[in-house]
Formats: sequence, C-alpha cells, structure tokens
Amino acid sequence: MSTSSSSAPADRIELMNTFVRIVEAGSLSAAATQMRTSQPTVSRRLQALEKQLGIRLLRRSTHALKLTEDGERCFARARELIADWQAFEADMRGDGEPEGTLRVMVPHAFGQQLLVKPLADYVRQYPNVNVDWLLNDRQPDFIADGVDCAIHVGEIDDPGVVAIRLAEVPRIVAASPSVMPKGKRPPRHASELASLPWLALRTYYRTELVLTRTHDGEQCRIPMDPRICTDSLYALRSAAIMGLGAFVGSTWLLREDIDAGRLVHLVPEWHAAPLPCYLIYPYARLYSPKLKRFVQLIRKGWHDEF
Repeated sequence: MSTSSSSAPADRIELMNTFVRIVEAGSLSAAATQMRTSQPTVSRRLQALEKQLGIRLLRRSTHALKLTEDGERCFARARELIADWQAFEADMRGDGEPEGTLRVMVPHAFGQQLLVKPLADYVRQYPNVNVDWLLNDRQPDFIADGVDCAIHVGEIDDPGVVAIRLAEVPRIVAASPSVMPKGKRPPRHASELASLPWLALRTYYRTELVLTRTHDGEQCRIPMDPRICTDSLYALRSAAIMGLGAFVGSTWLLREDIDAGRLVHLVPEWHAAPLPCYLIYPYARLYSPKLKRFVQLIRKGWHDEF
C-alpha cells in the first residue's frame, strides 16, 4: 500500500502528460507515436486518469476525439501543471536543457518576415525544441490559445502578464507614385495629405491620422474616409503599390519598396507615432528553460532586425 502511495504523484504527472499529448496530437495513435509507446498503453493511461478524477475527459468516435466540458478545464490546468513541474525539475537541475514544444503567437508581418531569423537562430541553437509559430495580430488568451508567449504590437493593459518592451516600431507615410497628382509638386506639409485617397490599418487608425513633425514636434490631424480598411499590413502595402491610396506603415517593411521606387516616402519630415512592441507571457513562479532561452534570444537579437 505504501509503495502505491509513494509512486502516485509521478503516476499522475505521467497520466496528465499523456492526456495533453492525446489532445494536442488529435488521436490516441498519434500520441502513442510521439511518446514512443503503444496505443493500448496510451488508452489505459487515459482511462486511469478519468477514473482517478471521476470525470469523462474525451468523447471518442471512429472519426474524431472531442473534449468534454470537464476535459477542456482539465486540459488547460494539466498543461499548466506539467509546465510548472518541468520548470521545477529544470530549476533543480540547474535550469536544464530546453526541450519540448514552444508555442509562440506573432503578428503576421513580424512573423513572416522580421522575426524569422531570430526564430531560425533559436531552433538551431536548441535542437530539442520544436516551435509552433502562430500568426495572429490580436493579443492572445494564453489559456484558450495554449501559447507560451507572444509578440504584441501596441500597449499592454493586462496586469497578469510579464511585458518586456523590445522596441518602438517607426511608422511613415507612403504611397505609389501614381497617387500623386500629375504636374504638381509633392506635398510638403502634412495638411496637404488630406486631399489624397487613403488606406487604413484598422488596428491603429481608421478615420483620423495624427502626424508629428520631427524637428519641432508640430502635430497635424488628417481626417480620412479610407477607400480600403484592413487589419493586414501586407494587404495594405499591396493595395498601396497598386495605386489605391496613401497609408501609414512600418519603416522596416516599406524600406525595400521605397528604395525600388514602388512606393514614395511622403512628407519625410513627418511621422506617425511609433508603436511599442512587447514580448509577453503569463506571470508564473517558475519558467521552463525553452521559454527562458527564447526570451533571452529575442531580447538580444531584436534590434538587429530594424
């Protein structure tokens, strides 16, 4: 009896880990393959966990697995407990070697272009870590989305997260040369931009744009009725290159198009307010080695990308 009792905590961690693997893999057979064990073993562990908890975690059919309501709560909590246990073990081992799967939510533009090199550096440096690189422009719900950390552009108002300020993203006004009225000089003052057709990035501006002159801080408010309003910076840039209107975009994203003549930097003495960029993750007592190393690498390598 005492032997069974002393081994119970380790058994429960193993059972919860198996349950999490089943949900993430999508099937018992896929989880068994990932864990290098047999499907009957995985099935027995799932049944044992359900028996210990006294609840049904999954509804199984010939085609799919679906979490029950209790299963959804258990999955979220089990992931937290496993992460805490892994972090505890790593801390006792002197921070351990990063391993497992790191899930990161990244804005589309950053995730497709700016941060691919730091991501590649991380994967090369830590071969035992796999990364789920999830592109989404909204602020994450860490439990519902099941992510370890996120890159977020814009201010943070959630007191439950750690927010590391990485940089400020400079923004400028640009348009295709075809948008400029023929025979007229380029606009010099920001107020002259009001007569142009506009495109808007709905996340940050829709009906009005505030520009600031660099050398003296003068501000100019430009009302607009955008021809296209989108939440995609890439779609905005493509529409601008096609000559559909002027817009405000991140300097790093537009630099190549401006150098190639596809876009023109308008009123270069003026700029939109830069956007703060943060690395965020839930506050916890302990953090896994894979997350710690990712935070260290991103903080170190971020500025090289601007």
